[in-house]
Amino acid sequence: MLVLVRGAGDLASAVCHRLMQSGFDVIATEIEQPTMVRRTVSFAEAVYTGEWEVEGIKGVRIQTVDEAKDQIKRGNLPVLVDPGLKCLKELSPEAVVDAILAKKNLGTHREMAAVVIGLGPGFYAGKDVHAVVETMRGHYLGRVIYEGEATPNTGVPGEVGGHSIKRLVKSPVPGIVKANKKIGEMVSEGETVCYVGDVPVIAQISGVVRGLIKEGLIVKENMKIGDIDPRCEKQHCFTISDKARAVAGGVLEAILHLSGVIKKL
Repeated sequence: MLVLVRGAGDLASAVCHRLMQSGFDVIATEIEQPTMVRRTVSFAEAVYTGEWEVEGIKGVRIQTVDEAKDQIKRGNLPVLVDPGLKCLKELSPEAVVDAILAKKNLGTHREMAAVVIGLGPGFYAGKDVHAVVETMRGHYLGRVIYEGEATPNTGVPGEVGGHSIKRLVKSPVPGIVKANKKIGEMVSEGETVCYVGDVPVIAQISGVVRGLIKEGLIVKENMKIGDIDPRCEKQHCFTISDKARAVAGGVLEAILHLSGVIKKL
């Protein structure tokens, strides 16, 4: 069974990882310049580097569907730059997962495959997709919704180590990012994490830099460009998060349920 995952950021990568570990063939699509923050656990990094490994699975940037099929045979995750899904007709996947996390539907619909799943707000299960997986931290994280919508976007991130908004690193101005810290490095409150143009971006809390957008990218004002984890566990920077694993589990459940695999077993 082939699953096409739209997006290859950290949550999308967790989905790809869980599905591949469960025996599915998977291909991920991305944009030309991905802007994910948790780059160390995002297969989208392969767009820049050619190859990128997340917890034992290697993502490989490919150019054609034939290359994708070859990488799948090798046990790798093909990553194709194809935001418009031109590959969809040629691939004919049995399932499509929209893991872009744009907080709105960017064109995903139920006719794309026998099973179509959306992550988070912006999708309505039973109308534009077959199922929605809850992405908001809390009691319902990872829940599969077969009729209705996920919790609306509040704009407020969930708490990690007792901090919410302050753990985010946002661009104070538009411009080009220049890193001052690396992912996995410790930072103290008041220190400079990076620069946007000549403007320093200051950490609001102390912790470990869990995520930081790729240096050299042009960003918009108030755009999320980093993430500080106050728990100070460096290994968390290089492994799939609890949230991402919960969401990935929801996707696996939805595919098995909607494709009738469970009934066959």
